[in-house]
Amino acid sequence: MKTIKNAILLGLALVWGALAQAQIDPVNADGLAIGGYDVVAYFSGTPQKGTKAHAAKHNGATYYFASKANKDAFTKSPNSYLPEFDGYCAWGVGEKQAKFPINPETFDIIDGKLYLFFNGDFNGKPFNTFPDWSNRTTQLEKAAHDNWPKVKNSK
Repeated sequence: MKTIKNAILLGLALVWGALAQAQIDPVNADGLAIGGYDVVAYFSGTPQKGTKAHAAKHNGATYYFASKANKDAFTKSPNSYLPEFDGYCAWGVGEKQAKFPINPETFDIIDGKLYLFFNGDFNGKPFNTFPDWSNRTTQLEKAAHDNWPKVKNSK
C-alpha cells in the first residue's frame, strides 16, 4: 500500500512540475489573466498565484491577487502593473514579430515595467527565450516596442 501511495505522490509531483512549466496565453478562454498570477507580486521579485478571493476585472480580463493590498494597488493604478505587449512573450514580439504564449514564472522588470517570456517545450525540446533577452535586452526591448503596433493586431 505504501508503494502505491508513493507512486501516486510521484505522479502528482510530475504532473505539477509539467503544469508549472506549461505555456499559457496571457488571457485564457475564461478571461483569466496571466494564469492567475498576481501581477503586483512580480514587483517584489517573486511571482506568485493570486486567489479568487482577491480578484479584479480590467479591460475584460480577470486578475487574481495574493492579497487585498495587491488588489488595491492594482485597482488604483492598473497600468503600473500590467505586463508589456498585453502579456505576450517580449522576446517573441522583439525577435520574431509574433505573439508567443508565456510561462508566468519567467519574467523581467525593466524601468518599472513587467516583461513576460516563453520558457518551455518547443517541438519536443526545452526552449527558454529569457537568456537571449538578457544578452540583448536593449536591442530586443527596442525592437519589441517598435514591432508591437503591427504585432498587436495580428492573430
